[in-house]
Formats: sequence, structure tokens, C-alpha cells
Amino acid sequence: MKQITDFTIIRRQQLGESYFSLTLRHPGLLPPIAAGQFVEVEVCNSREVLLRRPISIHDVDSQNQTLSLLIQTVGKGTRRLADLREGDTLNLVYPLGRGFAVAGANPLLVGGGAGIAPLLYLAKCYREKGIRPTILLGGRTEALIPVREEFEAIGATGCATEDGSLGEKGLVTQHSLFNLGYDHICTCGPTPMMKAVGRHALAKGIPCEVSLENMMACGIGACLCCVTDTDQGHKCVCKEGPVFDVARLTKWLSI
Repeated sequence: MKQITDFTIIRRQQLGESYFSLTLRHPGLLPPIAAGQFVEVEVCNSREVLLRRPISIHDVDSQNQTLSLLIQTVGKGTRRLADLREGDTLNLVYPLGRGFAVAGANPLLVGGGAGIAPLLYLAKCYREKGIRPTILLGGRTEALIPVREEFEAIGATGCATEDGSLGEKGLVTQHSLFNLGYDHICTCGPTPMMKAVGRHALAKGIPCEVSLENMMACGIGACLCCVTDTDQGHKCVCKEGPVFDVARLTKWLSI
């Protein structure tokens, strides 16, 4: 059930030049949250930023009633959020969208850039089921792959950078871990990366879920600005996604 709540920032951590994380405490009890769901964040005290910003839920700690956001500073909205400090309040609409299925006994999680964010909580959900996922993280440089140590504590983790500054040089789809025998793939990141992963999964007959990114002004399917074309017609990414079975996205893959 969707809620609108003022959270208190209990921790702010700068992660290199491009990323920062916010750990937010709920004033009461967190509702159930699925890996892959997102929040709509209010950007206060800004005349330039009128709409909320959709941000993936990075981690959830139900015992301590906290959730975490991993944010890349890319525009006016995220720059305003980067100015927040511990003790400040942040208003969220949450939890929104459809999350990952947490399926398979030998899953592969593939993240690129800011798409790494929802995969940490997903990896922890697999661990809770007694499953150790394989994780591939990609970025142009080492600086653009944050929090990899947290992933390494959960499952076998490989990194790919275009400049070779971390892990294997090249794309995640060229990494030595990519072509092993997985029975489920989950991916989030740049569209070209997700399409490459999705095409590979379809060719190999591996179930695959992709988390699409689109402009999401409302987060509840009312404004229709995030509609994408699927094999079952036009769907709102914010409401019927952001996670989709890639088998429903053959039109999207072909673009």
C-alpha cells in the first residue's frame, strides 16, 4: 500500500564525486517493500524543481525501520538532494512499482552505473532465501562503481570497467562471469546494457527481468509520461514496472 511519509535522514555518506547515499528512518513501521520498487522524493526549497524525483530503493532494514537510497548527482533535483544533511527530513511517496520476482536457484544480477542501486536489496533478498547470487557491476571507470564491497559480502562479484581501472576491461556482457550457467537474470542500468543482457537471455532461453528507467512525474500511472511499448500494449513503467519480464519487451529490444 502506498504511503506518504516524512523520513529523517540518519546517515549521509559521500561515495566519490558522483554518488551519495541517504539512510532514512521511518517514524513508525515500514510497510512491506519488494526489491526493485522505488520512491518519489520531494525536492524541497527549490523553485527550479517542481516535480518529485523517482529513486530506486537501495536497501531496507525492517528491524531498524530504515531504508536507503543510492543517488547519483546528475541534475538540478539530485544536486539539491545532495545538499541534505543528517537530521534533515525527506518526504517520500512509497513503495511504488513492481519489483523483481527473486526467482531461480542460480541467479545473475547485472548492474551498470546508477542501475546498481536496486540490486543490493535484491541480492539480500536472495540471501534470505539461502541463495548466493552472482553479481556483475559495470561502469566507465572505477569511480562509477560504488558500494561494491557490500555486494562482495553477499555473493560472487565481478566488475567490468571500460577503461580497465577495476576488474576486467570491457562491458559487463564481455566479463568472464557473464556466460556461466544461470537460471535467472536480473538487470538494471543503461538501456544499451539492459538490451544486450536481455537479448542474450532470450537467445539462451534464460528467464530475465529488466528494470526500465523512464521519466516518472507522478509514480502512480496518472500522468502517462512514462509509457513504454510492450508486447502486450503500452504500459506505465511506474505502475506496471519498472521491472518487466524481457519476454514481454521484444519490441523494446528491437529498437
